[in-house]
Amino acid sequence: MEFQNRVSKPQRKWAYGYEISPPMTQERLTAIEHLLQEEHANAKLRTRTWQGRFVVQEQVTHLLVVSDSPDQELEVNRRLEAEFTRLEAGFSLTPPMPLDDGEQPPFLTPGATPDA
Repeated sequence: MEFQNRVSKPQRKWAYGYEISPPMTQERLTAIEHLLQEEHANAKLRTRTWQGRFVVQEQVTHLLVVSDSPDQELEVNRRLEAEFTRLEAGFSLTPPMPLDDGEQPPFLTPGATPDA
């Protein structure tokens, strides 16, 4: 019997972002940080991709997300939006954008500093 080596093609990744206004302090982001860590850990257990990082700026706070799905109706999105509402923070959501094969956004590269 002949065996074939099957190399699985990397799954496409998608990036999208939340823009949160007014900007939030690190203290106010604590509950959301825990939510992000929990979702990232859950995604790893399911061998999926889902990771978010905050970029805090003077005028606005950004939450940048990379996922293996363009679906923005996930439970994590509902939980994030409920938390933004609880914090009385307005937010908008960008459409998902596909990333090139193997492309890793700079904000998810260890040690990288997001561009302002």
